[in-house]
Amino acid sequence: MFFFDSIPWYNVVMWFVVFGILIGINEFIRRSKWGSIAFFIVLPVILTPIWLMNDNEITSWFTWVKVYSALAGCLIYMVIRFTDYHKKHPWYLVLVPSILAINIVEAIVRELQVGIIGFDGIVDGMQYISGGWNYVNAFAGLFNLVTICGWAGIFATNGKCKDMLWPDQTRLWIIAYGIWNISYVYSCAPGNAFYSGVALNLAAIVPALLWAKGTWMQNRAQTLSFWMMWVMTFPYFFAEGSTFNVSVSYHPAANWTLAIVSLALNGTIAIWQGYRIIKHRLNPLKDDIWKGTGEYNLVNSQRQQDINIETIDEPRNTAAAGR
Repeated sequence: MFFFDSIPWYNVVMWFVVFGILIGINEFIRRSKWGSIAFFIVLPVILTPIWLMNDNEITSWFTWVKVYSALAGCLIYMVIRFTDYHKKHPWYLVLVPSILAINIVEAIVRELQVGIIGFDGIVDGMQYISGGWNYVNAFAGLFNLVTICGWAGIFATNGKCKDMLWPDQTRLWIIAYGIWNISYVYSCAPGNAFYSGVALNLAAIVPALLWAKGTWMQNRAQTLSFWMMWVMTFPYFFAEGSTFNVSVSYHPAANWTLAIVSLALNGTIAIWQGYRIIKHRLNPLKDDIWKGTGEYNLVNSQRQQDINIETIDEPRNTAAAGR
């Protein structure tokens, strides 16, 4: 195959198992405050001593940084999902794009490290090849970074699912991020790109595109946190030599293809977004860039629904207090 070596049937089954578990856990956490606390506070406290004892050649500095930065994102989003703190202190919403930006910068730095050092052979327990595609995808990551927009419009829902919604995070941006991240994992963590590249990204993207629009940022942090906790706890489960490992093809053409597509998509969203900023005279640090589009309005409509619910409940609460 072009991107991967042969994929036996049992690895295809395992891919769907990983994808299904990530989707299932994310859906459970969307509906449960206590589930969120258990997964993102209690479980990491219990597992950290185990991670410290797991001294192995697979876990690099990036793995450690990634697991805790992803968990930090989940905790930040939980405050928005389950409290009114962000309504009283609007500055708090800046933390959402900040943690996203930090994660993108981490990947860009790692991509440049792989390219500059010229990885060729076994590094951190994985077989690497490096090349110009590392720089191309790092540049695509910069486009992805600077096109983060509209965080002032982030809000939380009051329904059965306690979601943090980001109306200005469009489908095109989400897909561009996904391709960029898959390209990154393919080049900089090739040992498990089949799962942590493709399955992990799709586990966040699919709900956001189909039944939980506006939730991508939340989905990404939650699925990434669980995945990184699994990798830290069982580092060899999907590593090279494992029955479930699927090796990338190590064809430079495959790396180049992903990097070029990544750059094209992220470059397109940067140009399009720049056009809207100029045309509508928007401030990218404050305004919602995609306000007025059908996609934006669909997600943002849930804000009005929640306001209506609060308005209906308020008289009931007032009447109950009067009795």
